[in-house]
Amino acid sequence: MGETVFRPPAPKQRGEVQRLVHQSSLLEGNPLGDPSRRDLWAYLPPQSKGSDQRYPVLWSLAAYTNAGPGQVAWRNHGETLPQRLDRLISEGLMAPAIVVFPDAYTSLGGNQYVNTPAMGSYADYLARELVPFVDERLPTLTGPEHRGLFGKSSGGFGALHLAMNYPDVWSAAASHAGDAGFDRVYLRDFVVCAGVLGKFDGDIPRFIRSFWRSKKPGHADFHALMTLCLAASYSPDPDQPMGFRLPFDLETCEIDETTWQRWLEFDPVHAVGRHSRALSGLKGLWIDAGNRDQYFIHYGTRQLHRELETLSIDHNYEEFDGTHSGIDWRYDQSLPWLVDRLAGD
Repeated sequence: MGETVFRPPAPKQRGEVQRLVHQSSLLEGNPLGDPSRRDLWAYLPPQSKGSDQRYPVLWSLAAYTNAGPGQVAWRNHGETLPQRLDRLISEGLMAPAIVVFPDAYTSLGGNQYVNTPAMGSYADYLARELVPFVDERLPTLTGPEHRGLFGKSSGGFGALHLAMNYPDVWSAAASHAGDAGFDRVYLRDFVVCAGVLGKFDGDIPRFIRSFWRSKKPGHADFHALMTLCLAASYSPDPDQPMGFRLPFDLETCEIDETTWQRWLEFDPVHAVGRHSRALSGLKGLWIDAGNRDQYFIHYGTRQLHRELETLSIDHNYEEFDGTHSGIDWRYDQSLPWLVDRLAGD
């Protein structure tokens, strides 16, 4: 009687996940007191063992609530990203590549990968510190023409933001359900955030301390913390207690139009016009979203697609049947597509 096998076997050839440690000068003394010395994880393809070949590099940006260490950790169901890469490469569906998983986690629960005095210069941290650090230690193909970014949700937004602002570092990007169309995505959370902060009499530092000490933070608490992370990213203000200004009144939840306009400057829907030259020079740009995204990101993604078409910026746009959750399977499509565009001369 044959052996019963329920779960798919791992590929015979597996890549190596290396742990590097980096001391950042840019993150030293950051206002949230987050660590400036961090682990950095990197996937090397099976072909790199005993070889002097060099490979294109993809930078994986984690979604809000996650970071590099979480992307390479064991999972009870499905694949980790390194396991997915092993499968794609071993089955010949993706050319060998190095994939880097940076840790940009913060005390506000995540990151939007922008430079902000309220959290730290995380965009420069990635582009100006980590990229050369990795190039010095791993068999990478150097130069922007061999580097790409990808991520989902906040990581997708980060991929777009960095591709627009650092064309000298990255030349391709994939955004899966990346934040876009801020007026449809963020506004409904403002009343939730106001309600949560109301329990703390509007004392934001007290709420953050309580969040991290709570044994059972609720759904509303996470959304409130996320809104604070967004405010720290998009509307820093040194005159405020936490170094950022909320775009709404805590008592009435009325929109502060001046602050809200600062947020909209980061919205990819509006930013593409200012960065059309950088985007036009990319070797690859992929955007997609599920048609039932519970954060309504598909509406902003559709608008972003239209803006890119109007500007004659070449890109791959797809809308798939799904929500904002459980979309790692989309990497099966985007990662081989990105590597194909980065592997050539």
